[in-house]
Amino acid sequence: MNVVAIADQHGYLPDIPPCDLLLIAGDICPVRNHTLAAQRNFLDGELRRWLDAAPAKHVVATWGNHDLIAQNAPQLVPRNLRWHMLVDQSVTIDGLHVWGSPWQPEFFDWAFNLTEPQLERKWAMIPSDADVLVLHGPPYGYGDLVPAGGRGAAHRTGSPSLLRRIEQVRPRLAVYGHIHEGRGRWVLEGQRPVVLANVTVVDAHYRLAYPPMEFELT
Repeated sequence: MNVVAIADQHGYLPDIPPCDLLLIAGDICPVRNHTLAAQRNFLDGELRRWLDAAPAKHVVATWGNHDLIAQNAPQLVPRNLRWHMLVDQSVTIDGLHVWGSPWQPEFFDWAFNLTEPQLERKWAMIPSDADVLVLHGPPYGYGDLVPAGGRGAAHRTGSPSLLRRIEQVRPRLAVYGHIHEGRGRWVLEGQRPVVLANVTVVDAHYRLAYPPMEFELT
């Protein structure tokens, strides 16, 4: 299966290469306007048209911390968008068991924030037979490093309990974003290797900077 993954669109609608499965790992709505009305209009207009035109057989997504509409007013999220939107849920696509979850460690007052003990309970819900994880926040140590800057020294922002759960479940692929400086892919070695990937498409200044990331699951 040819899989394409993106995260942190922030209103951008990048060109998607033809694929069997498109994964969208949160922060879908534009960064320029966080009002519920603006997010609803974007989802029901530009995003709907982009999804309808995307050359992907299937689309699976989860929300991110900028997608305030999804947590604060889910009833306003437009219906019948061409995706499987997962919030601590799973879907099976051509035999592939995909789990999606939008949570991340507390980050200002944005959406889908939890403390680490609360996150651990969320990650416990990930099924032991999950093949693919679509997340927003990264696991600790993999694409989660925020460099030194005005806020102090460089530090990691990923969830330690998420990493532990990934090590237990051993999915074939886990994609996420959230930390724009953390783009990259890694392999957790073992009897069942796990590909981890921060698939952000924007840089630290919220500029579209990277193409969608592609994977082959055989």
